[in-house]
Order: sequence, then C-alpha cells, then structure tokens
Amino acid sequence: MKTMEPTTAPPAAAPDVKTMTLIEAITQGLHEEMERDERIFLIGEDIASYGGVFKATRGLYEKFGPLRVIDSPISENFLVQGMVGAAIVGLIPSPEIQFDDFISLAVDGIVEHAAKMRYRSGGMFTCPMVIRCCCGAAVGGGLFHSQFNASWFMHAPGLVVVAPSNPYDAKGLLKSAFRGQNPVLYYEHKRLYRTVKGPVPQHDYTVPLGKASVVREGSHVTVVSYALMLQRSLEAAEKLAAEGIEVEVIDLRTLAPYDKETILASVEKTARAVVVYESSRTMGVGAEIGAMIAEDGFSFLDAPVRRVSPPDAPQEPFAPVLADQYLPDANRIAQAIRDTVAY
Repeated sequence: MKTMEPTTAPPAAAPDVKTMTLIEAITQGLHEEMERDERIFLIGEDIASYGGVFKATRGLYEKFGPLRVIDSPISENFLVQGMVGAAIVGLIPSPEIQFDDFISLAVDGIVEHAAKMRYRSGGMFTCPMVIRCCCGAAVGGGLFHSQFNASWFMHAPGLVVVAPSNPYDAKGLLKSAFRGQNPVLYYEHKRLYRTVKGPVPQHDYTVPLGKASVVREGSHVTVVSYALMLQRSLEAAEKLAAEGIEVEVIDLRTLAPYDKETILASVEKTARAVVVYESSRTMGVGAEIGAMIAEDGFSFLDAPVRRVSPPDAPQEPFAPVLADQYLPDANRIAQAIRDTVAY
C-alpha cells in the first residue's frame, strides 16, 4: 500500500507567513474569498456590524457592505432553505449557524435539499454553499451551547463535512470549500478559536477537501482524530514519547468524504489504531472510522481498534466537575494508547 506524504503548514519563519489564531485565519479566508468572487455573500444572526457572536466576521460588513454581509432573522431553517435557492441560481451563499446545537432546525434544508440537489436533478443543478457552524464543548456552554453534531451529516451523501484543527488548515479548507460545487458544512470549534495559533501564508493557497494530514509520524500506533481532539491527541503523543511510545497522529480535516488511503497506510505501518473523537461513542465519527479499519485493514492489526470519546450522554453538563469528565483529555487518550500498544 502506498505511503502518504505528510501535509503540513509552512514554518513560521518562512517569508509571507504570519502567526495567527484559528479565528483570525477564518476571518482572513472569508475576506480573501469575498474579494476573489463577488458571488459570495455571508448571512447569519448578528454577523454584520456586530461581527458575529465570536467576531469571526469582524470588519467584513464595513468592507463589503450590507448586500454581502447580511443580518438574518433568528431562523436556522430560513438560513439554509433560502440559501439553497440562492445557490441554484448562481450565487455562493455562506450562512452561519451560530451554535451547532441549533442546526437541527436546518436539517431539512441541509439533508433533503442542499445535499440532494445535484442527484435529484441529474446534474442540471448544483448547490455550492458553505455553511459555517460554531461547535464544540470545553467552553462551559452546557447542554445547548456545546454540541458537535458532525456525525449526523456524515450519513448524508452529497454533503462535504469539514473540521479543521489549526489556523493553516482552517483558512485553506475554507477557501477550497468556496471553490467547489457541493454544499459544505464547515465546523469551527469554539474552544480552538483563540487557543491555537500557527503559521498562515498571506498569499493565496488552498488545502484539498477529502485529504487527511499526517501531523506527527510514529511507528507504534496510529491515532486518528480532528478538531479539538486532534490537539489533545498531540498532547498525549508528546507524553508517551517520553515513555518510548511513538504515536503517529492523523488529522482527518475532512470528515466526509474522509481519507481512507492515508489512514490505512498508517495502520499498515503501525499495526494498531486508536480513534479519538468528539461525538457520542455509539455511531459517532470514530465508530465509522473504526469499522472501516476493521473491515479494510484487518490483516494489518495486532490489536483491536480502540475508540476514545465522550460517553453516550446528551451533551456536556454545565457543572464544571461533571464537564471535566465528559470530554477526553490528554491523560485519558494516553492511557487508551498505552492499553492498545500493550495488547
């Protein structure tokens, strides 16, 4: 099986590179794409003069005006259903779902219309749109401001689902999303907005959709993850390196369609796999990845595929002492890796 080359950000000291937070990279990506293509417009709750609840659209209203940065009614259903219409007549809308917890109100538009538009019309119509969605736990948001529901939409053929873990990928994946012909769900983990920094080129570049990245090479075990859990998996890998366990870490970047080739090439090398994900354990993102490895990579394995995830609970509790037990941390991930290597 072919070994995939690592795909990484440029060194911070490279020319024309700036260290940015993840949210700064997203804002810059939106700015550049709106300058590049006048068909692109943004719409969402409080995104115009207020700049969005997390300020991801700060400055864009002043730059592009009220026809391209639009405050919407508080209606996630309208945000998607209306933008499907805009997309099929030639515009490229980017609705913002303020919190993933409220995306259930837009599921009909996303799954039944946007995802199926190309298929149902025999290719006569496409539905290019980028649905930006703020998501994720570990910020004290409680039951209705902490959800990460990406696994719901991995079940819907026709959708591209993206979840970056760092500023370089955040900008590059966003730009690729705007340049395709498919509806893209672009997940932004709010815990990462200002806690992760990294080098971001100031020139035009893209990161391909559907291509994972080997962000840390190792020989003893493969860890597959994305978004916040990717960062915690890297922290666990650093801990284990001191114990002589070399962990290869793969950042999925795109959850649907995900990169089977890169995952299987790594598992062929390491013979062990751990999948770390932020969704319910049962039928979550990692359940699919684990099943694929067991089905297509069984002959490589020296140990069962292990999943590390939150429990099958409705969502992160608000009480801090309970919230701390909900999401896997680096210590919990590290112990799962130790157990897999020792099997």
